Parts: sequence; C-alpha cells; structure tokens
Amino acid sequence: MSDVAAIHNLVQKRNELKKEIAKIIVGQDAVVDQILLCIFSGGHALLVGVPGLAKTLMVNTLAQALGLDFKRIQFTPDLMPSDILGSEILEENRQFKFIKGPIFSNIVLADEINRTPPKTQAALLEAMQERAVTIAGENYKLALPYFVLATQNPIEQEGTYPLPEAQLDRFMFAIKLEYPSFAEEVQVVKRTTSDMKNTINPLFTAQEIIDFQHLIRRIPVADNVIEYAVTLVSKTRPENPLSNEFVKNYLDWGAGPRASQNLILAAKANAAFNGKFSPDIEDVKAVATGILRHRIIKNYKADAEGITEEMIIAKLV
Repeated sequence: MSDVAAIHNLVQKRNELKKEIAKIIVGQDAVVDQILLCIFSGGHALLVGVPGLAKTLMVNTLAQALGLDFKRIQFTPDLMPSDILGSEILEENRQFKFIKGPIFSNIVLADEINRTPPKTQAALLEAMQERAVTIAGENYKLALPYFVLATQNPIEQEGTYPLPEAQLDRFMFAIKLEYPSFAEEVQVVKRTTSDMKNTINPLFTAQEIIDFQHLIRRIPVADNVIEYAVTLVSKTRPENPLSNEFVKNYLDWGAGPRASQNLILAAKANAAFNGKFSPDIEDVKAVATGILRHRIIKNYKADAEGITEEMIIAKLV
C-alpha cells in the first residue's frame, strides 16, 4: 500500500474508531482527538480532571477499540516499584522466576500518578522513555505499541507527590477534561442507569498501529512549519529575544526542545487525520495548547492575577 492510500485508510479507520468510542463515551470529542493524536504519534498523555469524568472508562474503551492489552494501576502512597514492574520469586526447584507486573501491557492507565512517591513514579517514567525495564540486572523489553495514559486529580493536593518538571516533560500531551454539558450529562445518566450493554469491536491489530506510527513519521514537513514550531517554543522562554513582554511578566521558565519535537510529530498526525499529506502552520497551532501547557512554568504574579497557561499560549500562537 502506498503512503497516499495508507493516509486515506487512516482517515477512515480513525472515523470508525471515534464511532466505536462514542458508543460508550458521551461528548469529550476534543479529549478523544488528543489521545488519538498521542497514540498514533507514539507519545504518552497526562489526563487532568476531577473524579467522575470517565477518565478510566475512556482509556478502557479506547484499548478495546484499538484491540490492545490494557492494564490499570491505581497509584497509592505505599506502592513500590516492584508492584508495577514485577519481581523475582523463588520457586520450589530453588530457581528464580520473574513474574511480570502490570506495566507489561500495550496500554497502561496510571491512575492518580501524583499519589505515589517519586521512586515509583521514576520506575514508570523509565519504562515510558526506554520501552524496557531492568530488574535484577536483566533487561526486559515491553511489547509495542506501548502507551502510558496517566491521570491526575487537580483538586486534591494533600498527601500527594506532584510530578517534577523533568518527568512532566516526558508526556507528549497534557489533556484537561472539563465537566460535560447539561445535554451530555443527561445522556450519560440515561446510558449508565439502564441495563443496556454496548459491545466495542476491535478495529486494529498491534502491528497496524505500529505501521501507522511509521507512516506518520514519514510525512514530509516544510522548513517554514518546523521553523514556526521552534519559534513558538522559543517565545515561551523569558530570556529569549523572541519572547514578548507578556511572557517576561508571567513566566519563570519556558518549554524545552522536546516541545518542538512533539509539536511537529503531533502536527503530522493531525494533518494525516484530516487527509492531508503534509502539515501546515494551522496543524501546529491546533496541537500547541495540549503540548505546551505542562511545559511552561508560571510565576507568582500570574497566579495572583489569574493568568492561566492557556491564556499565555493563546498570546503566542
């Protein structure tokens, strides 16, 4: 299949995928779009939202529709790295045997990642970066495709361990989930309080997803689009000559080079989803908020004046 035909196939499969997800998930179109961009770009996503917004259900539904293995890890303050990576046990024949932990799956839902100590967070983030884990000197490769979708509750901060900036940077997207509209909430209540069960049909194989990831990486990008993405990221850095007074007033730190890489990868995926064979500046703008919001650090003045990350990004694109 040529790349042109493969992109047409991707557009069709993505539309079918959204229909399957809509059987279970009401609304949240923008959230689903960003998760799919992340998956087909080969990145990981951080879902930020209050309890009860169907974060877990969304990821579970997505895993079923993609035809992938899914594991959920509920993070708690006493969780140890071996609880998620796995550990060696001594068998009756006095031989050690490695028992794989829940991290060995295609899609891992790291529920409330900020509720576990840094040691366990670091173990997960190493697996995200290397697609492998090392236990007792042995290196174990994780099955591909491999995605971590972590959730974080923004309102409960007591007894939590916020992710350090370097670890936040590992996530391609930070996706905010908002409350559903009145009509959507009515629909949610109707669906979840009846005895009807919807069946999700798997639409992909693991190899198909890997092939689509390679296809997206092969998409050509014009130099002016890459320069726009790098300029946009440079503008978030207060010390950079390209930044404006607004950024200098309200930001302590800007985004790093990983943001520029992710902007281009996500722009390629966004273009492919819309049947285009090369991304333009509009595709970069479409993905900028989700990619930059967790990579810029506001100062106390921005907090005092109620300036949000989204407001700062809107001034730059």
